[in-house]
Amino acid sequence: MNIAIVGISGAVGQELLSVLTERNFPVENLKLFGSARSAGKVYTFRDKKIEVIELQHNDDFKDIDIAFVSAGGGISLDFASTITKHGAIMIDNSSAFRMDDDVPLVVPELNAEDALNRPRNIIANPNCTTTQLVVSLKAIEDISHITKVHVSTYQAASGAGAAAMDELQEQYAQIQRGEDTTVSKFAYQLAYNLIPQVDSFTDNGYTKEELKMFNETRKIMHSDIKVSATCIRVPVLRAHSESVWVETEKPISVEEAKNAFANTPGVILMDDTKNQEYPMPLFLEGRDEVFVGRIRKDLTNENGLTFWSVSDQIKKGAALNAVQIAEYLIEKEFKK
Repeated sequence: MNIAIVGISGAVGQELLSVLTERNFPVENLKLFGSARSAGKVYTFRDKKIEVIELQHNDDFKDIDIAFVSAGGGISLDFASTITKHGAIMIDNSSAFRMDDDVPLVVPELNAEDALNRPRNIIANPNCTTTQLVVSLKAIEDISHITKVHVSTYQAASGAGAAAMDELQEQYAQIQRGEDTTVSKFAYQLAYNLIPQVDSFTDNGYTKEELKMFNETRKIMHSDIKVSATCIRVPVLRAHSESVWVETEKPISVEEAKNAFANTPGVILMDDTKNQEYPMPLFLEGRDEVFVGRIRKDLTNENGLTFWSVSDQIKKGAALNAVQIAEYLIEKEFKK
């Protein structure tokens, strides 16, 4: 496959390189694209040094089969036609196209086949919090239709990029040195703090991040499911956590739920409270799966369950999901 990565210098771009290597993805030629500032930098992929090309409106994508794009929504909107005009499939990690009717929004564990119907040759990667949520919800949905979800997210600094991770680490160092903290990537200091805001607020009091979880979940699951979210930034580097309450059409026992989670692709059950075993972001960075634990009946609703999940935001929440989409396309289209 002839592959391109747009936005190579960012956290997701770097993770894409790692995931392509880990999964032995069939790459014959790889092009790396970045801004004028990044052009000329050299990255190593499978012992081969590759120089970054400045992203421009030209024919650089003429021989590309699949382009992974993670350079922000503005770049995606501006360059979509340039990337796809010669037939390249654009797998986009921004929010630019997610809710467009003619762009599939795909999490392969749930709706991989949607990727085959792409009128504009664009496939959208969901928001990281949505991806983590729907992978875990599939286990329950397969038993009984989910009508409502209440979720609180505990989102790592990585969701705001590599610079945000650096800022968090630097804040702790500054505090240790007795210095004023640098606050740039978030509204407030994140070290030793929680910030109950991810993305900007909308007129109804919810943030854009919270509304993404409502809208994207319904599109991916092809469902009338209702999702009410509160998204919180926490001083963790790169794995997101979610506390989830679900209401189903019929009651589901804890035992049924645990068995479903244990047998759902992309999910690992980690639920042994007697031995204090449950998912924690500190120990699950770099892992592919969504980890689920603390499964309980909801004490307020006979048809309710509650559980806790953790997943690496940069990996499954972004880079890995995109590569899994590409792997599905290779299996269904390119091998024919």
